[in-house]
Amino acid sequence: MTVLHADESGAHAALDAAFTELERIEGVMSLYRRESQISRLNREGVLEKPDASFVAVLRFAAEVAEKSDGAFDVTVQPLWKLRGVAPNAATLALVDWRKIELSKERIKLAPCMAITLNGIAQGFAADAAMRVMREHGIDNALIDAGEFSAHGMNAENAPWRIGIQHPRQRDAFAALAPLENRCLATSGDYETAFCDDFSRHHIVNPRTGDSPGELASVSVLAPTAMSADALSTALFVLGAKRGMEFLRGYPGTDALLILKDGRRLTTSGWNFAA
Repeated sequence: MTVLHADESGAHAALDAAFTELERIEGVMSLYRRESQISRLNREGVLEKPDASFVAVLRFAAEVAEKSDGAFDVTVQPLWKLRGVAPNAATLALVDWRKIELSKERIKLAPCMAITLNGIAQGFAADAAMRVMREHGIDNALIDAGEFSAHGMNAENAPWRIGIQHPRQRDAFAALAPLENRCLATSGDYETAFCDDFSRHHIVNPRTGDSPGELASVSVLAPTAMSADALSTALFVLGAKRGMEFLRGYPGTDALLILKDGRRLTTSGWNFAA
C-alpha cells in the first residue's frame, strides 16, 4: 500500500486499519487457512451465520456467473484440485454456481461441492482496504491486494500508473495503464501454468474443465477491484468475441486482451501506451 498524506501519523493509522481489514478478510475467504470461513464451508458443506462480506462476494459472483452464462463460477474448486488433468463426468457435475444456497443466515453447498474465491476475493480485499483508507481521510492511495485499487494522485500529481505484465516476456510490460480512480485486475495463463506451452493452467472453463486456449492475458479496468477481478476471469473463459460482447454490460469498464499469438484487442476506452 502506498499513501500520500500531509500527516504522517494519520497515514500510519490509516495503513494499520487497512491491514487489519485485510487480515479480517483473510480469516473469512482464504483457502490457505484451515479455520477460515471458506475452508470450514468446503469441509462441512454448510456455514451458519456467515460474515456479511462473504455473502456480499458470493452474491456478486452469482451476478457475474449469470451474466456470463457460467463462464465465471466459484464452484470450480474441484477442477482446480486436478491441476490441469482432464476431469471425469462426476467431477464436472460438482460445478454449478446455481446449487449454492445463499442467505444472510446460512451458506450451503451441494454434497461434495467446494468453492474458491481466488477470482474475486483479492479484488474485494483491495476495495475494502481502500474504503478504510478513505474513512481515515486519505485522498491519495494505491493498494495492491493481488488486484489494484487507486484513488487520487501519485507523488507527481498525476494518475497512478500500473505496468501490466507481458504474458510471454518475464521482465517486460505489455502496457502502462493510468488508473484514474479505477481499479485494475489481470488474468493470465502464465500465472500458474502446468506445462511449458501454457496450454494447461490455473484458469479453467467451468463446463469442460479445460484451460481456455485463445487468450494469454486479460486486463480489466473497472470502477471496483472486485468487478475487475471477476470480469477478467470471465473474459478469459469467454474468449475474445464473446468476452467483448459481455463487457458491454458493465459501464465504466475497459479491457486489454492479448491472444496467444500476440495480437491485441482493446475496448474503445483503452488507449494506453504499450
